[in-house]
Amino acid sequence: MQTRIGIITQSLERAEIGHPGLTRLEVVDCMHARKARMAELSDAFIALPGGLGTLEELFEVWTWGQLGYHNKPLGLLDVNGFYSKLDEFLDHLVSERFVRSPHRATPRHAEAWRVAERIIGAAAPMATERHA
Repeated sequence: MQTRIGIITQSLERAEIGHPGLTRLEVVDCMHARKARMAELSDAFIALPGGLGTLEELFEVWTWGQLGYHNKPLGLLDVNGFYSKLDEFLDHLVSERFVRSPHRATPRHAEAWRVAERIIGAAAPMATERHA
């Protein structure tokens, strides 16, 4: 059986209801501690459609991989083309030479949970070449 651990801040715990399918819920002091703990416990990272917080966490973990802090797979669960405009923007970053192609190619895309599971099992480690 897979372990499903939730990490939530004290302030969010007071405002939200925990996920009923979790094996364990850990409560931490702040968002920095939350993200560090999630990164420590994770085997891979998959961003579901979400708002600014999701994007912030996606880009942070992507940057950590680029800098060599981890080599865990990173994926986007692209429900109904949710991330298509982000893809266009990321391509623009490459064409403007702000992002290198190996780093742009890092997130794998998945359109269903079954495919997302394959991302975790088959994805290559993240590119760690640094910008010169």
